[in-house]
Amino acid sequence: MALVNGAGDSVNGSTALLAPDERRVSIALNAGVDSPFLLLGDHAGRDIPRALGDLGLPPAELDRHIAWDIGVAGLGGRLSEALDAPFIRQRFSRLVIDCNRDPARADAIPEVSDGAEIPGNRALSAAAREARVAAIARPYHAAIAAELERRAQRGLTTTLISLHSFTPRMNGFERPWRFGVLHAGDSRYSLAVLARLRGELGEALVGDNQPYRMDEVDFTVPLHAGGRGLDYLELEVRQDLLENPAGQAEVAAIVARLLPAALADIGGA
Repeated sequence: MALVNGAGDSVNGSTALLAPDERRVSIALNAGVDSPFLLLGDHAGRDIPRALGDLGLPPAELDRHIAWDIGVAGLGGRLSEALDAPFIRQRFSRLVIDCNRDPARADAIPEVSDGAEIPGNRALSAAAREARVAAIARPYHAAIAAELERRAQRGLTTTLISLHSFTPRMNGFERPWRFGVLHAGDSRYSLAVLARLRGELGEALVGDNQPYRMDEVDFTVPLHAGGRGLDYLELEVRQDLLENPAGQAEVAAIVARLLPAALADIGGA
């Protein structure tokens, strides 16, 4: 399913998915500035359209990592300020639709996440799935594409920085890394950041394609960086480091210092 600009507003052909006051899908900070970086937060938000209620989940589940990337909104905001860089983040929960998945994939709207069943996502019709794609995923990616096009028209070189966070424990496995650098083996910048982080924190605390690999599941970086031949970084931060503003500020200070240094390492701006 190709992502193009568009809008859809029905669930099963009848009920409006987004109310007028919910149609601001993405939140942009520092839009239009000329930094070499464009920061993204695919999973930074956890709103659920009122038309979908709570997806059948109790509040405790909606506070968990299954609903959002804990701490990324705060981290991205701090990095945006420190680097004077634009930050575009998605405001709706990844349980409504995961904007880092090809919308044609079944797991773009998960029925189960980390052992939790999502009643509001079971047995959706094609029309209900398309409503979420059209109302949320397409406008979010269109906002990213529009910013990249504006930058290209101004002759700016862009390095895409996709920010994510990961739970310290998943499927019974303790994750020792503080940071993870995800890449497809085609990014000089990712490897430069990896080297900088490992030089500062040690190899054991910085995962190379850990706790996830960049593979066919990832969507945002391949779509926007791969589609334009841009270098990129997909950075994962362990969520316990970002669970409060003090932690977010501490991580942001490290990352804000290393991102420009890594760019200089490879001869960038």
